[in-house]
Amino acid sequence: MKAEIITIGDEILIGQVVDTNSAWMGEQLNLYGIEVYQITSVHDNHDHILQAFADAEKRVDLVLITGGLGPTKDDITKKALCDFFDCGMVVNEQVLQHVTDMLSRRNVAINQLNKDQALVPEKCTVLHNAYGTAPGMWFERGGTIFVSMPGVPFEMKGLMNDQVLPRLRDTGKAKSIYHQTVLVYGIPESMLAEKIEAWELALPPFIKLAYLPNQLMIRLRLSAYGSDPELLRKEVNRQIETLRTIIPNHIFGYNGDTMAGVTGKLLVQAGAMVAVAESCTGGAISQLFTENPGSSVYFKGAVVAYSNETKTALLGVNTKTLQAHGAVSREVALEMAEGVKKALNTEYAIATTGIAGPDGGTEEKPVGTVCIAVSGQHQVWVERYTFAHNRERNILRSSQTAINMLRQLILTENTETI
Repeated sequence: MKAEIITIGDEILIGQVVDTNSAWMGEQLNLYGIEVYQITSVHDNHDHILQAFADAEKRVDLVLITGGLGPTKDDITKKALCDFFDCGMVVNEQVLQHVTDMLSRRNVAINQLNKDQALVPEKCTVLHNAYGTAPGMWFERGGTIFVSMPGVPFEMKGLMNDQVLPRLRDTGKAKSIYHQTVLVYGIPESMLAEKIEAWELALPPFIKLAYLPNQLMIRLRLSAYGSDPELLRKEVNRQIETLRTIIPNHIFGYNGDTMAGVTGKLLVQAGAMVAVAESCTGGAISQLFTENPGSSVYFKGAVVAYSNETKTALLGVNTKTLQAHGAVSREVALEMAEGVKKALNTEYAIATTGIAGPDGGTEEKPVGTVCIAVSGQHQVWVERYTFAHNRERNILRSSQTAINMLRQLILTENTETI
């Protein structure tokens, strides 16, 4: 089954409202094995809306429409639907009663505009909207299903979950689908593709692989389509186990995991806490840790030591080390890590010092040069990296790399217990 999503409203086209509805609907449809073929946004113009409906009818099996169902004159979707399906309006008594009851509970007097919410195209099947006054509407013609819903996100989501998705499932046209996403870090996308090429080529034809890179990771999404949900689940999980043997050091989590969240769980399992000394990352590592609920169990605190004076005063970095090697050096990163670890009395520590940019680079230490140290219970690791010229990307990549180094150090030191 192929679907098209049509959003109606000038507010979307001028950027006054961000279209989050389409992204959410696309995600839900995908879980039902329904392919979103196109997303279309149109302004509040009758002819434009009719043309969008006609074009969608030619290319897809399902058209989901949001917006233009309010009580004011600029909401013209119902009138357009009547013209498209060549029918008139009728009053739906159930909708009228629902609107009356809802407004009564709010101590709002019902007026004609409110009553007009109960007017629906006579050829539609009314879908009860428990969350608002505008009902959903379901049409079928020539093998294509049209569903019109309010543009208010929580009303649309309620209708989708309560009415639309169950009905789509009952049509028998929706497939079973199973998704798993493998989270990878520390290897370029091209090198990853080369390394797993044989595995990818050997995937069963009903499993599709997508590479989804961003600044923090590469997501490998496996999507299996078929009629037997349990078979799909078993085969995808079997393929992931095989993948783990190919890139064991680069897989850090699955689906909605984050590097900081995964590392935090490892700290909890090890009964340990971490402290952070940040220079070029300016608190970004601390934010990545503390945005996880319960992080106080493993995150002790941080020192943002941006100046050399702060590095010396709060972290005990030796002035001779700074003079001999400069603030951006392995030696200073190491002393920062050991200093914050001692100051906050933790088992593990992270330190970052670098040139985030866009200025400050030299031939020896160009913009993007970052030194990261992680100190553990038995080992200390220090690395120098050269990232990009973009400040924001450098901060994000430095932070993610630092946490990944800590994750790997914890695993190395606790292989028997974790």
